[in-house]
Amino acid sequence: MYAIVDIAGQQFKVEKDNEIFVHRLEGNEGDNMEFNDVMLVEDGDNINVGKPFIEGAKVSAKIVSHLKGDKVMVFKKKRRKGYQVKNGHRQYLSKILIEGISLEA
Repeated sequence: MYAIVDIAGQQFKVEKDNEIFVHRLEGNEGDNMEFNDVMLVEDGDNINVGKPFIEGAKVSAKIVSHLKGDKVMVFKKKRRKGYQVKNGHRQYLSKILIEGISLEA
C-alpha cells in the first residue's frame, strides 16, 4: 500500500515505515502528525484518485529529527566584468517516519 501526499508544498510517494526528508515542519522531535492532503492511495488492485484530494484519507507520521541538508554552493559570474559572487545554502529539513496510511470512505 502506498500513497501520494502533499507535505509542506511538495508531493511525496510514501509507504508504511518509510523515512523521508521534508522541509522543516512545526513541532518537536517525537511529535505525531497527520497529513490530510492525500492525492492517491493504492492498495493492491484498488487505486483511489482524488480530485484533488481524497476525502477521509490521511497519512500519520512521527517527526524523528530536525537537521540541515548538505551545503549547496551558488556561484554567479559575469565574464569580463570582474563580477563574482560565491554563496552557500543549507536547507533546514525534518526527517519523518510514516506510521500508517488510512482510507476512511
